[in-house]
Formats: sequence, structure tokens, C-alpha cells
Amino acid sequence: MTVRDVVLQIAQVGFTIGAAPLIQGCIVQFEERVQRGRGPGIFQPYRDLWKLFHKQIVVPETASWLFWIAPVVAFVCMMTVPMLIPVLTNFPLPLSNMGDILGGGLILTLGSFMITLAGLDSGSAYGGIGSSRSAIISILAEPTLILVFVGITLFARSMLPFVVNHLLVAKPAVYLGPAHLFLVAAFFILLTVETDKLPIHSSTHIEVYMIEEARILEYSGPLYGLLKWASMMKQFVLYTIFCNVLALPWFMSSRGLAVGVIGAGIAVIVKFVLVAGAIVVVDTIQSRLRFYRYQEPLAASFLLAVLAIISTQIG
Repeated sequence: MTVRDVVLQIAQVGFTIGAAPLIQGCIVQFEERVQRGRGPGIFQPYRDLWKLFHKQIVVPETASWLFWIAPVVAFVCMMTVPMLIPVLTNFPLPLSNMGDILGGGLILTLGSFMITLAGLDSGSAYGGIGSSRSAIISILAEPTLILVFVGITLFARSMLPFVVNHLLVAKPAVYLGPAHLFLVAAFFILLTVETDKLPIHSSTHIEVYMIEEARILEYSGPLYGLLKWASMMKQFVLYTIFCNVLALPWFMSSRGLAVGVIGAGIAVIVKFVLVAGAIVVVDTIQSRLRFYRYQEPLAASFLLAVLAIISTQIG
């Protein structure tokens, strides 16, 4: 372990924390442009967080200690995952050996689980509805996410995301192989689910069919700000896994020099913006589905992950 490695480790976590609201702002701007609106600026999420952290906290009388710690646990979980995955560098950093890609998925699930419990703990009707709907979707979404990670592990013969990145960069035949393409398609569908872009969600807090927003509707002030920030960071982490491990594993720093790290940060933003644009277009052109049809895209994602595993074993 060197001082450079420690600085790079801190830089990856800091970059995730700092850039996550920017990606959210770009996504909102894309949505408004596609729908022929003007929309807020791409830096609006930063202003929203600033306002939330300067407001008063109002807690329901029925809430317990779980209501207080859920935002902190969710935020810390989203800070932990960037230590395990390639964000700016394509080589492991000091704390990367704490866990593998399955461990990162488990930490992401833990953060979401705590928010679900907090939604139920608040005693609000909307919190209960949002948590129940989220749990129903998770029945298919979380196993599919784990299955995708298993598929990645099988075709790379390793559970470390850095090995997968190196394999795809070094071997174009593997990158263009059916197993990898199936995994990319499966993970893309999961991105729409985990980032509230499945056409049964509503990302606003004023519509009956909201899911993620319903779970945190009773929060306010800094606690609400932590949850919103954690949600943006989760989106950033999932985009990182999709781009840097699967779909676009290039343009990362291989030596850890300052110029390479800055270039990798710019490349990450560009890659995320391209993926976000594709997701926004897909979400916008689809008609909104009834809630009971949530299993259709998730079942397709599950099937694609299974096909990826079969292709790996046959090939």
C-alpha cells in the first residue's frame, strides 16, 4: 500500500459522492428535452441538496430508531461499494480486496432493505404502499441482479470486477461473444428497474404509482437529503458497474497518474451520459404499464442472464 493508492481510493469515493448529483441532473435534463420541455439545469440536484441540509427535521410520532438510522446506513452502503469496483482505475486499490462483485451487490441490497424497513416503520400509508411494491419488485430484481453477477463470474472465471474489465479489453472476441452480450442486455433492463425508469414507476412524489418516492415520503430535512443523495449514488454505482465492468470497459487509468485519473473521470461522465440518454429514450417511448405487468421486463432480464450462463457453459 502506497500513499498514491490511498489517495486514489479516497478520490474514487469522493468522485462518486460528488459526481452522482451531476449525473442525476443530466438525466432530468434529458427527460425534459425528450419531452420538449426546458427543465432545470444539470446542477439543480446540488442546489436541492443544499436546501434540504438547511431545513428542519420532522419525524412522525410513530417512527422508531430505525427511521433515524436508515438514511445513514443507506448512505454508508453507497460509499462502500465504490471501494470494490473500478471507478477511475482499472487496477485494485487498497480496500478493493474487502469483497468481490457479489459482495458489492449484497451491500447495495442492504441499503435498499433499510429504506424499505424505514418506509414501513413510519406508519404512513404511502410508506407502506411504496415498501410493499418495492419488495414485490425485488423478488425478481434482486435474484436477477445476483444471477447477472454470477454470469459475469463464470465467463471471466473470477469474482473480481477488475479481472472482468481486463478480460473484455484484452479479448474483443469475448466482448462480442453471446454470453457478454446477453449479460449487457440483462443488466440494461435491471438499470431501468433499479433507477426508477421502469415504466411502472414515477420518479416524482405527487403521483399514486410512485414507488421509491413513496418509501421516503415521510422524511424531511437532512435525513431526506441523505436518502436522495444515497439514491443518486446508487444510480452512479450501477452505471459504473454497467459501463466500466460490462459495456464500456475502456478509458480508465492504468498507472494512477494525475492526468490519467482526470481523463478517466471525464470519460466516466461521458459514458454515463450516453447510457443515461439511452435509458431516458427507452423510458420515454414506452407506454406506462400497469403495476401487475412489472414481471414482464424482469422476467426477460432473468431469461437473458440464464442464456448468458448457458452460453458460457456451452462455449
